[in-house]
Amino acid sequence: MTTIQPEGENLRKAVKWISEEEKAGSGKNREALMDEACLTFNLTPLEAEYLARSFKKI
Repeated sequence: MTTIQPEGENLRKAVKWISEEEKAGSGKNREALMDEACLTFNLTPLEAEYLARSFKKI
């Protein structure tokens, strides 16, 4: 049985997961966390691009 999630739900989960990992002091750099989040939350290429822009270090 598959669950239907609202559009963008996986992206929201990915952002939350990355933030929690960084707060917890994960030894991974931000780029590695973003790559892992894209795979874990099955993000589309467009969502992955948005994620990369959102977490880009200034």
